[in-house]
Amino acid sequence: MVDAADAFLATLDDDQQAEVLLDLTEENATAWSNLPCGSTCRVGIELSTLSEEQLAAAEAVIEAATGTGSGTGYDQISQILAADDVLGETAGGYSSGNYYLAFLGTPGTSGTWQLHFGGHHLAVNLTYEDGEVEGTTPFFIGVEPTSWTDDDGTSYAPLAGMHDGMLDLLAGLSDDELSQAKLSESYTDVLLGPDEDGDFPETKEGLSVGELTDDQQELVLNAIQPWVDVADDSTAASVLSTYASELDDTYISYSGGTDLDTQGDYVRIDGPGVWIEFVCQDGVVYQNQIHYHTVYRDHTTDYGGEFSF
Repeated sequence: MVDAADAFLATLDDDQQAEVLLDLTEENATAWSNLPCGSTCRVGIELSTLSEEQLAAAEAVIEAATGTGSGTGYDQISQILAADDVLGETAGGYSSGNYYLAFLGTPGTSGTWQLHFGGHHLAVNLTYEDGEVEGTTPFFIGVEPTSWTDDDGTSYAPLAGMHDGMLDLLAGLSDDELSQAKLSESYTDVLLGPDEDGDFPETKEGLSVGELTDDQQELVLNAIQPWVDVADDSTAASVLSTYASELDDTYISYSGGTDLDTQGDYVRIDGPGVWIEFVCQDGVVYQNQIHYHTVYRDHTTDYGGEFSF
């Protein structure tokens, strides 16, 4: 990861390096959004300003930092950028070039620094301390359209694994368990999106995972995994193991319907560490379709635990 970061920086001139190398401050770290708001809500260098060599080096940084799975990690991130190119063919303001990369702090195997990358429907925040990943969140990811086929006939559905994992989780519950998991409130978006740092509800709601069978608990872990897999494979396995050890104190809940195909269908997983939300919304560009918003946070290691909210 550090080698990839150094190689990218070596392709930049002094002015470009000044856009990329920023201080690890709360203001910089929390400068992310799910909106196509460009540099008005983000820090870092815009991908569209890079040469082909520089862009390849930037992509190598993201690839080094993230998971190697199909439909997760770097593959999923690449598809989210491609989705913005699809949107750009229909509506202005969307492009895979309209994403921003920054290093908050100096990349290295000592000290603390953060990889900060994102754009419309994406925010990746990976925090490193002394050569180890200290935090894998916040991670916001959404998509519109939810699926498409390119001119070569290749089909894409970047959030299919996340959607299907939550769908399987709900389908594995009995009617009584679904009743316990049902939230009284309705949700049209995630609670802990941008600018909602640290605003976790004081009380966990829904159905205790500790009351479920081993098979049902496995469905919970399977549902969590696609978000955790944003990080490199070794880190993701370690984080998932931690969440597995905390299942007895983890809760699942939902609002709306259980088919996850209608505005307001919403699922939440809330544990001592893990916090994941998945919500269906009416489309913005494709208004006859739904699209997805999701967020993954950690109660203690958001931004590597560097800030108090």
